[in-house]
This record gives sequence, C-alpha cells and structure tokens, in this order.
Amino acid sequence: MGILENKARAQVFYKYLSNVYDEINPFVWNAEMRAEALELFDVDEDDRVLDIGCGTGFGTEGLLEHTERVHGLDQSAHQLKRAYGKFGRDGPVKFYRGDAERLPFEDNTFDALWSSGSIEYWPDPVAALRECRRVTEPGGNVLVVGPDAPKTSVVGRLADAIMLFYDEDEADRMFAAADLDVVEHRIQQANPGSPRAITTLARVPE
Repeated sequence: MGILENKARAQVFYKYLSNVYDEINPFVWNAEMRAEALELFDVDEDDRVLDIGCGTGFGTEGLLEHTERVHGLDQSAHQLKRAYGKFGRDGPVKFYRGDAERLPFEDNTFDALWSSGSIEYWPDPVAALRECRRVTEPGGNVLVVGPDAPKTSVVGRLADAIMLFYDEDEADRMFAAADLDVVEHRIQQANPGSPRAITTLARVPE
C-alpha cells in the first residue's frame, strides 16, 4: 500500500494541496481530457450522478454541463471548502463528506457514477468499486479515472510506494472483482511527457 493510500495521511496531504490544487491539476487532468471522458460517460440531462472524490469540483463542473442532478462526495474537508467556494453550500450540487468504501447512500440511488483522481487514494479499491456498483442503478455507467502505471519497473516501484498506479489488466481484475462490466479503457495525457491517466468506463450488470 502506498503512503497516500492511508486515509489519515491523504487528509493531511490534501489540507495543504487544496490551496494550489486548481493551479496544479491542469498539468495532469485538464479540461480537454475531462470533456473526452464526459463524452465517453454519456449521461442524460435528467440523470442523477454521484461524483466520488469530487475535490474542489473540477470534474463536478464538467458534469453540470450535462445534468443538473450532481452530488459530490469527498473525505477532505479542505477540498470541500474550496468546492463550496465555487458552488455554494446550497447551490446546484449537493455535497457530502464521506468515505468511498462506505458510501452514505441507499442501494440504486444514482443513475450513473463518476470518479476522477480519487481511486489512487483508496486503501481497498475493490471494496470502493463494490460500493460504486451498489449505489448505481442496474445498467448505469460507472466511470473511473486513475493514474496509468509507469512503463519502467523502477519508476513503477517508486510510484506504487506513494499511491495506487495500475494498468488495463489490473483495472480489469479490480472491476471484475467488484462485479462491474468493463466497456472500455482509454489512456489520456495532458501533454507529451506528462503523467498518463487511465479512464475506465464500466457498467452495472442488469
């Protein structure tokens, strides 16, 4: 388990990162990548969508271009504070502070589920993906964006010591263990030489 897959350490990390998150994020996960992922996600305007690990609301902003029924969840009070500054506490998005491995929602609450830049901090990604499946309607889309594994073993070992990095084969294993049907993997990259993202679209079995 990587250093930042510990929830307490991750919260401390984001306490400080939240101050500069919106300035750093575009170098790794930018608006063009988000738009491509949203096209793949393919939600309808009346879909109720949960954004897990919503952070300061970058993914949330994109989701609002497709549906007004967006709910955001994050474990970091500091990240949520930045999100409140963008959307308000009683604005178009309903925010919750919570844990991806223990989602505070009833079964089949959402039509679709989105998570970008969060899975790498989940101590038990399969348990969290099972929660994603539980709260999403049968036939609903689950889209998860995480960091693609580095191609060299030395860099890969260093990356894994910090947080979760994974490739398509590992994604297939995790999603299958959570009983989610993988539809497509897509590798995305902001610029040549920048970290790659692996975007996985899966579906809850009907």
